Amino acid sequence: MPVNLQLTMGLREWVLLLALSMLWGGSFFFTEIALAELPPLTLVLGRVGFAALALLALAIVGGHGDSLRKAPWGALAVMGLLNNLLPFCLIVWGQTAVSGGLASILNATTPLFTILLAHWLTADERLGGNRVAGILCGVVGVAVMMGMGLLSGLGDSLWAQGAILAAACSYACAGIYGRRFSGLPPITAACGQVIASSLMLLPLALLIDRPWTLPMPSPTVWGAIIGLALLCTALAYTIYFRILAAAGATNLLLVTLLIPVSAIAMGALFLGEQLQTHQIVGALLIGLALLLIDGRVLRLLGGGLLRRRARIS
Repeated sequence: MPVNLQLTMGLREWVLLLALSMLWGGSFFFTEIALAELPPLTLVLGRVGFAALALLALAIVGGHGDSLRKAPWGALAVMGLLNNLLPFCLIVWGQTAVSGGLASILNATTPLFTILLAHWLTADERLGGNRVAGILCGVVGVAVMMGMGLLSGLGDSLWAQGAILAAACSYACAGIYGRRFSGLPPITAACGQVIASSLMLLPLALLIDRPWTLPMPSPTVWGAIIGLALLCTALAYTIYFRILAAAGATNLLLVTLLIPVSAIAMGALFLGEQLQTHQIVGALLIGLALLLIDGRVLRLLGGGLLRRRARIS
């Protein structure tokens, strides 16, 4: 199982992580739009199905057809289950009872599950005090940024909230399991997992939702499905596997802390929305969390302090 042990975040990985957060930040918005007319399984099937077609076309045009034929399809099926089928269905079902904002807060617990699982299941992503403190700080920052009013309904719809937390745990498992694909081109890994998840989901959607009996979706819903498929899935997972190979599961899944920041920043930049004080405070807490988790600033400060003490003594 090829695994890259140089699990550090350089400038390139941080830029890709920010881009990924912007792409996934739109998924909660698109999902809320599409759920107005589509049942959960049909919506998820549309997301992964159109993404699979787009990635398959790109892989063939890009000369990755041979790589796809030789890909470890059994392992990709497991990845599709953990990274697409289970979390997508759980989150979409959860969003039938809770808001997209609360769903994003619950989804931000993904790095917590990741650092705990990675400590026991990997040799190079060990649990450290700075990581635990950083993740906790980040989750608090997400809650503050999204507005504590969202937490007023935290005791309601417990099954829906539990489903989203289960999705976060599934994402964490997928991030760790996906390290084995570091030797595959990112587009091959992304294409393989969404093809596998589409094939697994198709009979479930046909049996449970009977989509041929549903009214034709409106153009707005079609736009939301295409956005989910092409941007939030096809493009996003190509970036996902690139970051995973270079930086590891824990660093990759910090993206769930950045998603609310990206969503609010895009609203301010493109929609003229005013930044609120709690959003700025939350963003600062998330920034502090990322510094704690990255650790390099703390090591530099610690090294400088030791050198200063050595000169004094």
